[in-house]
Amino acid sequence: MSGHSKWHNIQATKNKADAARGKIFTKIGREIAVAVKMGGPDPTINSKLYDVIQKAKQNNMPNENIQRSIKKASGGEEGGNYDAIRYEGYGSHGVAFIVDCLSDNRNRTAADVRHLFDKFNGSLGSTGSVTYMFDYKGVIVIPKNDSVNEDSVMMTALENGAEDVLSEDDCYEVITKPENLHDVNKAFEEANFEILSSEATFVPQNTIELDKDSAMSINKLIVALEDLDDVQEVYTNADLSALDEE
Repeated sequence: MSGHSKWHNIQATKNKADAARGKIFTKIGREIAVAVKMGGPDPTINSKLYDVIQKAKQNNMPNENIQRSIKKASGGEEGGNYDAIRYEGYGSHGVAFIVDCLSDNRNRTAADVRHLFDKFNGSLGSTGSVTYMFDYKGVIVIPKNDSVNEDSVMMTALENGAEDVLSEDDCYEVITKPENLHDVNKAFEEANFEILSSEATFVPQNTIELDKDSAMSINKLIVALEDLDDVQEVYTNADLSALDEE
């Protein structure tokens, strides 16, 4: 899992940018709509919807917003016209990008994504040109505190089908197969662990170390992509830790 902790830093950076723009609730609302369309409005039998609701709560989305999104989708008001689209490409400095979108207009989304890659000296590639450099994994992030010890995290993880537990500076990262994420996450919830995030994600096999100026350039592209309404997630193999330097 080389480079995984770097992925966590990247996620933190871009998620803060998302929150600052007030778009995260809209993006999660789209995910809820798609999940309802696929499996119905009851999260007790629709595991995908359950997982998206947990993601919404982890991002402090008010419950009334969650229920409103479910009601609108189950009433056929939204969720029927979103297509999942994935773009792959390269930014400057050879950094690989995966951009996942939910769109009701493929032409608009393609034009918007391509424009940003061109603007920031990158280029879009063909399907499969980048994903081979990543592993698709379930990742559950649990904060370290006085009431949590590594043995209890490891035991809960392995007893419920997780693959590994990584100990970082301020958190534990539980690694699962994507298909096991729901069950492992639920086991941690039932054991009363605090969960910072839980999602299936692309984890880079290796990362590209960047100096501060290069990291700032790549981060500008990440933020610009995240600011597009149709973009749900952006993954890269960039090491952006230089951004934390004074």
